[in-house]
Amino acid sequence: MGLRPVTGSASSGPDPTTLGRESWEGVRAVVAGLGVSGYAAADTLLFLGADVTVVDDVEPQGAAAEKATLLEILGADIRTGAGSSSSLPTGPSAPTLVVTSPGWSPSTPILVEAAGRGLPVWSEVELAWRLRGEDAAPWLGVTGTNGKTTTVQMLDAILRADGLRSAAVGNVGRPVLEAVMDPEPYDVLAVELSSYQLHWSSSLSCRASTVLNVAPDHLDWHGSHVAYAAAKGRIYQHAQVACVYNVQDPATEQLVVDAEVVEGCRAIGFTLGLPGPGMIGLVEDVMADRAFVVDRQSNAAELGTLADLATPAGPAAPHVVADALAAAALARAHGVSQRAVRDGLRGFSPDAHRIADVATIDAIRYVDDSKATNPAAALASLRSFDHVVWIAGGLAKGATFDDLVGTAREHLRGVVLIGTDRDVVRDALRRHAPEVPVIEVLNGETDLMDRVVDAATSLARSGDVVLLAPGCASMDQFRDYAHRGDAFADAVRRR
Repeated sequence: MGLRPVTGSASSGPDPTTLGRESWEGVRAVVAGLGVSGYAAADTLLFLGADVTVVDDVEPQGAAAEKATLLEILGADIRTGAGSSSSLPTGPSAPTLVVTSPGWSPSTPILVEAAGRGLPVWSEVELAWRLRGEDAAPWLGVTGTNGKTTTVQMLDAILRADGLRSAAVGNVGRPVLEAVMDPEPYDVLAVELSSYQLHWSSSLSCRASTVLNVAPDHLDWHGSHVAYAAAKGRIYQHAQVACVYNVQDPATEQLVVDAEVVEGCRAIGFTLGLPGPGMIGLVEDVMADRAFVVDRQSNAAELGTLADLATPAGPAAPHVVADALAAAALARAHGVSQRAVRDGLRGFSPDAHRIADVATIDAIRYVDDSKATNPAAALASLRSFDHVVWIAGGLAKGATFDDLVGTAREHLRGVVLIGTDRDVVRDALRRHAPEVPVIEVLNGETDLMDRVVDAATSLARSGDVVLLAPGCASMDQFRDYAHRGDAFADAVRRR
């Protein structure tokens, strides 16, 4: 979305594209969405003195309703309910800026109209970048189809281990705006950025950034894989010190090649293999840095070992190791010590619903990876185990499962299907793994996950893993992936 000057009635008042932290009085902003990022944007704009209208087609409930009331008290015009986002205000209330929440597709009528009027349309992340004060904390940016949250949290742990005041923000949960506007400044920010947020961001200039991987996802939102990858690649634009790419995923390196970066910015690879000069990788069980050392042609620095990543459940899965290497590369680009990388990773604990052991009952292990919301994430999870009863399905978001099934068929003991798009997974299984037994579990009067766990257990053998890694979004049957994972864990514990 361009940042063209507005025309007609929307042109009066200050141009928001020229403003920083000074008064925004006279700016008329529409905030699309009343979620976490929408609330942060509206609250900040009100604080700066802008006139704010918040629109959302969903009536707020619970905590969201309380936030809507607070914004209204602060002076915002709150418009919620069906049809509220069908058009922009006109006349004296015509906006000079639109700030959109991540889930709002570019095809949403209000955003199409904003483009037609020549209005700037920003993400909350773009607004945050523009509001950074003098001597602002640098951003270390992370995106990718899978592993973003784990990598950002690992990065934050490493930065803190080096004595820096850091925060993991962005798509990970806490809005970037909150950190940027915090009266106590941070030394550095570890920023998780989704393709949605990057689509609406144009002026970011991260100190270092990475695209962990690129696999088909969110095609219903972006329209094509090419557009999705291009949105991811925006994180490399204007990078200052390092563009960190995945040696095992050539698409990420191509995004670096295509990016316009600050002169002197380096391309740094991370790999599960032996690292060449300019890379961070593995030498047997040692994480080795050949990118940020003197004479990297012949020297390497030890950043830790695979034992530092192990959990009580066992060694780290390969994709978790890759996340750690990416986090280490970003931290080293920022000048963090070798010891801090080791100490940060050693003390790191992953969030719930990410290959989390729930229980082992009668020699069957139950694992919650509800965060695997696309086929690439589900495949990485399936590859972590020898024999799996896979619980899959939900909202496929335009994705297909043929590659996953063809690659993982040897791991599959059986499959239990749930959700709206279970037929997409079922059809791939019929084409590429017809010998694998499949049970479909539909919504019913009794608890869904109780029936799912019972079905999965009936297919499992001693030593197998029952794995919830749906490869799909959850909102057709659950509030979110965490609710889905909790329901699975509760059902396992009831056995």
